[in-house]
Amino acid sequence: MELKCFVCGTDDPQKVYLPCYHEGREKIVCVRCLPILIHGAH
Repeated sequence: MELKCFVCGTDDPQKVYLPCYHEGREKIVCVRCLPILIHGAH
């Protein structure tokens, strides 16, 4: 699986990524974007 955040598109190998499910598909999100998914964009 490619390590690329589906929110911001980063593929920096130094970042931390987490697997998640979005629209029924497994995707990857970086920890920088995780709060956006939890709290929504303001």
